Parts: sequence; C-alpha cells; structure tokens
Amino acid sequence: MKHLLITGICGFVGSTLAREFKKQYPDLNITGIDNLSRPGSWTNKAPLQELGINIIHGDIRNPADFETLPQCDWVIDAAANPSVLAGIDGKTSSHQLVQHNLIGTINILEYCKKNKAGFILLSTSRVYSIPDLAKLEMNVENDAFVPKGNQTFPLGITEHGVNEAYSTTPPVSLYGSTKVTSEHLALEYGETFGFPVWINRCGVMAGAGQFGHPAQGIFAYWIHSFVEQNPLKYIGFGGSGYQVRDCLHPKDLIPLMIKQFKEPLTTTKPRVLNLSGGINNSMSLKQLTDWCTTNIGPNKVEAANADRPFDIPWMVLDERKAKDVWDWRPTTKINEVLAEILDFSKTKSNWLKLSRQ
Repeated sequence: MKHLLITGICGFVGSTLAREFKKQYPDLNITGIDNLSRPGSWTNKAPLQELGINIIHGDIRNPADFETLPQCDWVIDAAANPSVLAGIDGKTSSHQLVQHNLIGTINILEYCKKNKAGFILLSTSRVYSIPDLAKLEMNVENDAFVPKGNQTFPLGITEHGVNEAYSTTPPVSLYGSTKVTSEHLALEYGETFGFPVWINRCGVMAGAGQFGHPAQGIFAYWIHSFVEQNPLKYIGFGGSGYQVRDCLHPKDLIPLMIKQFKEPLTTTKPRVLNLSGGINNSMSLKQLTDWCTTNIGPNKVEAANADRPFDIPWMVLDERKAKDVWDWRPTTKINEVLAEILDFSKTKSNWLKLSRQ
C-alpha cells in the first residue's frame, strides 16, 4: 500500500491513526478529509500538515467533494457523529445524523468502487441490541457491575463480554442503526464490486487529545473534568456509578489494519470483528472516579437517579475472535491510557470548553 485516505482525519481517532501511521511508516502517503464541524477538530489540522499529511477541507456528505480526492489504495472511515444520544438529545438533528453516518458512508463506498480501494469501517459496540443487554442480571464487585454467572445469557453474551454472534436487532439507537446499516452496505459493495472490506467494531476509544464529551469520550471527559474542577454526575442505575465500559487506544488498531491491508481478497477470514480492551481493560465510572481522586484530587460527583434511553449497565466487547483469527490483542493497558490523558490535560487548560463550543 502506498496511499491511504482517512475520513474524519481531524477527529480524535482519525488524527491519532494518521500520526501513528506516519510515525511507523514514514514513506506512506496519507490524505485526509474533514469538514472540521467537530468543536476542537481544527486544532489537529496544522500539526498533521506539518507531518506531511495532505488535509482536504471537505464533507463526506457531499459527493462532489470526492471528485478531487487522489486515488488511494485503502480508505479508513473514521468520520461519524459517535454519540448514542445523537438525534434525540434536543441539540442534534436525526436527519443530520443519518447524513453523516450513512449517506457519508455510501459516498465513500462509491469512491472505493471507482478506485478499487479497500475499505475499513470503524464501527461500534452500539450496533448490538439494547433490550437483552439492559436486562442482564448484575452483581456488584469492587464498585462495578459484573454479570451474574448463573443466569441464562442470550446468544453471543458471556462473562467475557459481547461477541460477534450477539443480535443487532433494533432498538440499538439511531446512531447504532446508522452504523449497522453502513456495515451491511459496505459488505454488499465489497462483494458486488470486488474490493476488500473490513468491519472493525470498536469499544470505547480513549487517549490523549480526545475531545471531552460525556456521550462520546467518557474517560477523557471524566479526567478533564477533574482537572478543570467541573462537577460531574452519575446518571441512572441509582446514581451508583457502577456502569462499566471497556477502553481501547486507537493506536492499537494499527497492527491489525496492516494485516488487513495485506490479506488477499479471496480470504475466508471473518469480515466483522470486535476490537476492544476487553474485560481486562474495563472500568466503572465509580472506579474511574477513584482513579481520578487518587491521581488528581477530589471533585464533586453527584448521584442523579434519572434513566436515559439506551443506557446499559455493562458493555464490554469480547475481543477473543480477533486474537484467534489475527493474533491481535490490545497492548495499551487502561491505566496507561488514563495516565496519557492526564498528562495531556496538564498542557491544555479549558480543554472541555474548547471541545464543546
């Protein structure tokens, strides 16, 4: 591969991948497209350009913006509105969500069709069906929800997490629906028009430079809030803070992507994979609060016993298939990710204000 296109390149995930690819493969030509609509995303543009990365200000919702893009060998789609509350929170439009996450994907797939470029979709754990996840029976261990081991689990859920066999039947949220629909279309385009497609369903991404938003980057949001002394709330589940998520650094995706780039089109390896920190890199909000208190100092955290749509007590992706098929595993431990975010926060005052304008 000589030329890589990254959509949403000025977002946290896109910019992190671009920097890491350039660091590991200096001769790789990288082009990125971004509409810079995400607050704070413009801060990544100049640093990426200084690395020799070609940044194009464009919008994947607009087919005309693809006409001047160079021919690339692979596309990584990191452009999305990644909030599970998008379209229903009174601040964002459901129509705009569909345009960003679905229509944008279709335009990328048309580009891949035209250029015979391979396609990697960064999808999400939120494609998985909510009702059975919400009904899982939980114990509390060390201030975190843990599924009871003696319950009858739905197909695709075990004590190790949610695997690829679990249902994607709605409801999954509007956000989740746009992503699972994008997955299906990508696989169909690849099969019909003869280009490789990989669907990488990712857990919660986190790392230095992530824009602080409670619905998109909870680990970064929590740490920056402690540093900036912004009050926080445990929402739902009795205001306990016991809800659990796994944590994955985007740079850990690169070794797998390199293997996916090289895999022949005729491969029988599964096209859809969970990629996450897994059980060993998961944490509850209460545990995150304790980490912040120890490493930063006290902050006000209130209990809010208000339930929200699409909230679930425990979402940990089971990444073991990626290990079995690709010999892939996350290498950045959750405490390393948290420490990286904290180090970054010390160099950026008022980061939450910048990234939520």
